[in-house]
Amino acid sequence: MSKAEPHPRVVMVDGVPMSAVVAEAPDQRAVVVALHGGATTSAYFDCPGHAELSLLRIAVAQGYTVIALDRPGYGASAAYPDAMMRPEQRVALAWGVIERIAGTADLFVLGHSLGCELALHLAVAQPEVLGVSLAGTGRRYHPSAQEMLRGASPQNRPRGLRELLWEPARLYPSDVIGAGLSAGGAPYEGDIVKTWSRQDFPMLAGQTRVPVQFLAGQYENVWESDAEALAGIAAMFTAAPRVQTAELPDSGHNLSVGLTAGAYHRAVLAFADECVAGHARETVKTEVEVEAR
Repeated sequence: MSKAEPHPRVVMVDGVPMSAVVAEAPDQRAVVVALHGGATTSAYFDCPGHAELSLLRIAVAQGYTVIALDRPGYGASAAYPDAMMRPEQRVALAWGVIERIAGTADLFVLGHSLGCELALHLAVAQPEVLGVSLAGTGRRYHPSAQEMLRGASPQNRPRGLRELLWEPARLYPSDVIGAGLSAGGAPYEGDIVKTWSRQDFPMLAGQTRVPVQFLAGQYENVWESDAEALAGIAAMFTAAPRVQTAELPDSGHNLSVGLTAGAYHRAVLAFADECVAGHARETVKTEVEVEAR
């Protein structure tokens, strides 16, 4: 099988097995690190039975290697909860996988829902990250979602959660919901949910110094994502050189497995193109300035 085809990888990082689905571009421009949300796996980015929706397949055709990571607590690492309770542990585990697979390549990070926490930690901590795209999160819950999610945890999934995350059903292929995408949550995620929107998200946003893209589905049911909400999110990224926000028509919470996933992934990759090109210009400018001294 060609390395450009999505294929599973498992690597050891500090004694913890970490799994991912990887697609490798022959002459890569950069590496996209894709981080899924809660209660799913890396399969989210290579939708089972729907190659046309796959981020990995679209990205590798555009010259990007993709590492769709099973976030710490998922896949092969699920049996090691004590190794990932703190954010710095999760960053170290994710970074270990990236180094083993991609070396010192330029990186672009994509985070969805709970995956946005690790995405921003990586963007803040690692200078190799050129830009970040976020989706499926926010500053304020929809009132109905807030009531439903009160007291929710990986061990306590509230009734109606499936409808909250997957409606309107017409936005998804009929065979996708529950088609090998579901997984148990990680124990530490309960703590993230409690503090994310009011504490961790604003803190990390203020420390992010790379370009940021924030996309929201037209039918995002979990988070408020109207024009006012998007403006408020953009305003948190005070150190970012630029922030792009947009609403995606005919899209729900789970953008990467909806019928509009192709359009979503192309929008993300277009932003990644801009980040890669901007970094190249800055590199040339720096080299010229050094030679002129």
